[in-house]
Amino acid sequence: MPANLHPRTLIVLSPLEWQAVRCDITATMQPDHEFQPPVTGAMPSFGACPPPAYAGPLPTRSAGDDEDGAGGGGGGDGQIGIATRTRTRPKKPSMFKVLMLNDDYTPMEFVVMVLKRYFHMDIDQATQVMLHVHQRGVGVCGIFPYEIAETKVNQVMDFADENQHPLRCTLEKA
Repeated sequence: MPANLHPRTLIVLSPLEWQAVRCDITATMQPDHEFQPPVTGAMPSFGACPPPAYAGPLPTRSAGDDEDGAGGGGGGDGQIGIATRTRTRPKKPSMFKVLMLNDDYTPMEFVVMVLKRYFHMDIDQATQVMLHVHQRGVGVCGIFPYEIAETKVNQVMDFADENQHPLRCTLEKA
């Protein structure tokens, strides 16, 4: 046992965590209340408890602890375990570049206005992107998850069509 932990260290668990710990303890304890890790393989049924995901030693009472907490038995080795659970992390969404294509008819001021309105750029940044698109033929307006990128492309092209400009945008996987 680590020197900084007392045999009666309190571990706070949520109700769902406590149910899992209670089920694990019930399934793995012998009649003398000593903790016995489960044997690898099939776990016994638990009645109302779901099958546990065993992740290591769990906190239990040592053999010398009484119900009143006096600990007069003195026969326990004072080991304390930690209940852990595995967290699944959601996969990050695929990112897509929104590309603006150059044309010879859309005014530069309109392109700057579009970049400010739909891509939240300041005037300097919007001017730089507009000049890049003008000189190189294509430029990146931003990188977004697919749904957001698709929405921005549609918004820009609808706005350009409403104002009778041939400005076009497209998507490309980042």
